[in-house]
Amino acid sequence: MTTRIANAGAIPRYAGWSGPAVFSQGFRPFFLAAGVFAVAYVALWVAVLSGGIAIRTGFPVTLWHAHEMLFGVIAAVVGGFLLTAIPNWTGRMPLQGWGLIGLFTLWFGGRIAVAYGAVLDALPTAAIDVAFLIALMAVALREIAVGRNWRNLPVVVAIGLLAAANGLTHAEAAGLPVLHHLGPRMGVAVIVLLISLIGGRIVPSFTGNWLARNKPDVPRPVPFGLFDRVVLLATLAALAGWTAAPDHLATAYALMAAGALHVVRMGRWRGLRCLGDSLVWSLHAGYLWVPVGLTLMGLAAFVDVVPQSAGLHALTAGAMGGMVLAVMTRATLGHTGRGLAADAATTVIYVLAFLAAASRVAAPLVGEYHLMLSVSGGLWCAAFALFVLRYGAILCRK
Repeated sequence: MTTRIANAGAIPRYAGWSGPAVFSQGFRPFFLAAGVFAVAYVALWVAVLSGGIAIRTGFPVTLWHAHEMLFGVIAAVVGGFLLTAIPNWTGRMPLQGWGLIGLFTLWFGGRIAVAYGAVLDALPTAAIDVAFLIALMAVALREIAVGRNWRNLPVVVAIGLLAAANGLTHAEAAGLPVLHHLGPRMGVAVIVLLISLIGGRIVPSFTGNWLARNKPDVPRPVPFGLFDRVVLLATLAALAGWTAAPDHLATAYALMAAGALHVVRMGRWRGLRCLGDSLVWSLHAGYLWVPVGLTLMGLAAFVDVVPQSAGLHALTAGAMGGMVLAVMTRATLGHTGRGLAADAATTVIYVLAFLAAASRVAAPLVGEYHLMLSVSGGLWCAAFALFVLRYGAILCRK
């Protein structure tokens, strides 16, 4: 996971596409769908927890929540990001038009299959749902191979591991003898590693660019080097241990050590120097939840009042939620020809997302657990609903 994420060629031109603009670029349909489903799934989840609604899928309800947030919402963002980034790495023409429609149909078909999992058999449900990640992996592998951009091959491996995690989650839902929640843990581990790898490139890069324009006298972020590779290897070891043996004492120590290394890593990025630009500090705010989550999950083995779920939601609601909104807003502005400047609505999106994560992490630590869950869910829905309202028209327009 230490391979460089870097450009191998010029940013390609897009081919002509006379169909709906939402399918003219890879990020458009997937970012929009991720925003809509992030609202829908969390609103449903809050209603289920409050007893106001019951849902029937082929999944136990807690497993359904974890599955759809990871392999539905987050997987859509990963797909949109990769379909936009890979052409920049390889210099090849991006996937758009009918090919993009086909890939998006696989993703949407998975959401329908899981929703009707109580009617469909387990095997067809799993086959339909996992097909998207397998197809995404094949597309990424083809582009990297043809473009001979082997340095980014670990991203293809990560998508394959994410597909395997999805399959394990379906196996657990079907009642097969797999370790309890092994699939979701593996999915979380892969996404956090992707955030550590790709975020570890783009956060200091965008920060350095902003400092060069606005604060030329301030030292730049430290370039990616040996220390960053050590951080990634330590994170890989810690998350592998947590995936296979979440309750082992050695796993707890590894998680806390990785969390401490990420704190040092962030200190090298000069994040406090760029608080004047929401598009930049939002990336730091999202990434901050990585060391918080790793540390809290490790502390759970030693401090009774800190449940492992607090650290888990720091990684999911915090790092994943915050980073995907920071990346989706920035990529949407940049790749539709708009200026890289956050308006008031975009800043509010970031603040709502951070507060949603903070209240979810704090929920098991304070007395009003269910109230805090409702507050967190409301803030999360507000953040992603505002993203859809503010950026939906941009994503759908030429």
